[in-house]
Amino acid sequence: MHLHNNAVGRQSLVDGMQTKCKCHGVSGSCSVKTCWKGLHDINHIATDLKSKYLAATKVIHRHVGTRRQLVPRELDVRPVRDGELVYLVSSPDYCTQNERHGSFGTQDRQCNKTSNGSDSCNLMCCGRGYNAYTERIVERCQCKYHWCCYVTCKKCERTVERYVCK
Repeated sequence: MHLHNNAVGRQSLVDGMQTKCKCHGVSGSCSVKTCWKGLHDINHIATDLKSKYLAATKVIHRHVGTRRQLVPRELDVRPVRDGELVYLVSSPDYCTQNERHGSFGTQDRQCNKTSNGSDSCNLMCCGRGYNAYTERIVERCQCKYHWCCYVTCKKCERTVERYVCK
């Protein structure tokens, strides 16, 4: 499985190669043209690999003659292609607590309502929703450095809204 997935990753890079050229010469006359192979930007490659990851096929090892072959776990799924990722064991569900896998779940975890990343309430709360609460924070502010060698600050209070997963 690892060998197959490594080959898929390398092939994605090869497929992402593009020819880039640059002209040299007086006033851009292009009397000499230099070309080379280069990779697409990293975001393009990452998007391609992520789409392959999301469409990965669960497989099992099966003996075919003297060789072991990766075949889809579900019989009604088409054979594994060279350009797709495969996996043997499903990932655990990190949304719910599972002591066997060491997952604490996401219940009561703080999330970011305005984010679109992995800390977003939509993703982290696994569709269960979230609760909002306000918290009063006391922090140092209006700090001044005094010559030589010490700093004085005032204490400021502010109220912030926090969100935790249900």
